[in-house]
Amino acid sequence: MSKPILVAVAWPYASGSRHVGHLGGAYLPADVFARFQRRIGNEVLMVSGSDVHGTPITVRADEEGVTPQDIVDRYHNEFVRQWEELGISWDLYTSTGTANHAAVTQDMFMKQLENGHIDRRISEQFYDPQAQRFLPDRYVEGTCPNCGYTDARGDQCDNCGRTLDPIDLINPRSKLSGATPEPRETEHFYFKLSDFQTELETWLKSRKGWRNHVLNFALGWIEEGLHDRAITRDIEWGIDLPVDDLGEGKRIYVWYDAVIGYLSASKEWAAGTDDPDRWKHWWENPEAESYYFVGKDNIPFHAIFWPAQLMAYGGLNLPTNVPANQYVTFKGGKASASRGIGLTIQDALDQFEPDAIRYALAAAFPEQSDTEISVAEIARRVNEELVATWGNLVNRVLSMTNKSCDAQILEPGPYSDEDQALLDLVDAAIVDAAAQISAVELRAALRRAMSSAQAVNAYLNATEPWKVIKVDQERGRTMLHVALSAINGVRVMFDPFLPFTSAKISDILGPIEGWHRAPLVIGTPIAKPTPLFAKVELEADA
Repeated sequence: MSKPILVAVAWPYASGSRHVGHLGGAYLPADVFARFQRRIGNEVLMVSGSDVHGTPITVRADEEGVTPQDIVDRYHNEFVRQWEELGISWDLYTSTGTANHAAVTQDMFMKQLENGHIDRRISEQFYDPQAQRFLPDRYVEGTCPNCGYTDARGDQCDNCGRTLDPIDLINPRSKLSGATPEPRETEHFYFKLSDFQTELETWLKSRKGWRNHVLNFALGWIEEGLHDRAITRDIEWGIDLPVDDLGEGKRIYVWYDAVIGYLSASKEWAAGTDDPDRWKHWWENPEAESYYFVGKDNIPFHAIFWPAQLMAYGGLNLPTNVPANQYVTFKGGKASASRGIGLTIQDALDQFEPDAIRYALAAAFPEQSDTEISVAEIARRVNEELVATWGNLVNRVLSMTNKSCDAQILEPGPYSDEDQALLDLVDAAIVDAAAQISAVELRAALRRAMSSAQAVNAYLNATEPWKVIKVDQERGRTMLHVALSAINGVRVMFDPFLPFTSAKISDILGPIEGWHRAPLVIGTPIAKPTPLFAKVELEADA
């Protein structure tokens, strides 16, 4: 039976170009998973958007002497174009800058306030005496109190992944002026995360099938004790508060509103249908499942803070799974947009075909540990695996069929045990790949697809139909039919990973219907094929 599946994907800051670490860490895994779920007949709603309220945006705007909206417009448009070029199959990609998102965020704030999970407190926040203004988290840098990293940000340490409060930094400094900021009293609203200490621990311990590093990280936070967090700041760029208790100059802070985007995007999508309440099918339906695709630095926000916000609101589904990936590293360092480390998505698109990028990154998804990526490694995987194995297999079998079978799919003769064994192997692989993708073990599913392609190549090399057909035309044509039938199954497994070249094969063999190997249609014309993939040629110093 069809099941509602929400695929919720991390919201990128519209503050700069994204790199392949972002793509391999969250966006491509989500797309592979969503494409598979649609293929097996489930009702998928895949949403995300650009986070336009992050302080990296205002930091960049200050540096360039432009408005935050100028930065947002530049990079949001870049993201939208790149997602389309890469075939990321959103149901809606929006932004946190919409009136809809503001309304949904304010509704959540008011409901949590009414439920007693938000209160007002006076606290200390850093103030820049030279710039004469309070400093949002990202405007403060210093030494991490947990690991000693000297360039930790006020909200999070890139080195150890811990979320931080600027006031806890050692040797803090202002990004605006370089001055040492001073703690001053200010009043803000706080989300009472501590209210959910026991409820979150019980819920997390009940999770099945979650990645160990996700559960261990989240439960480690719980065991240390949850602390209430300020959800407003003294800033001008952000969502207006729905109450005026704090006076002027206060806004809802990004860490609180960004995760609400999953709900607001679902509502925005539904508003564009003939049923504005359709979002409830994924958010209030006990049969629905929700998967949050993020990087490991986002684990606290999606395994602790967002579930707590949902509990505080009431009546909405908690995450089914948070399959957070580890980091993609580039030349030994964590890919980072803010530090200029890694290959940008645009750089990758300028050098490689979209399916080539998708394959190379999917083969290295950092599901359990950090993985290294480089231009040379992408090229190697494309040439040695994608071109030499899958692309060459499809091309050689279609070419032989065109040449030796009257340029069409012919009725085969009786299958030998060897023929049937190959088709059984492919059919079993399709079942295995389905189980692996369902468990968000995407690398394993891709390996299963590639090993099946290798098995078809091995069958061809062992049976040599190009020789047999010269002495026994019926047997030779049957071998080619078997090989093409196997390809017809293998392409099902590659389909979520390689949508562009899968569409090319579908133009020849017909559309994929479901998650199984369909029988070939006798009489289908087979024209002389063109290669699916181009071999990558790199400059010597790449």
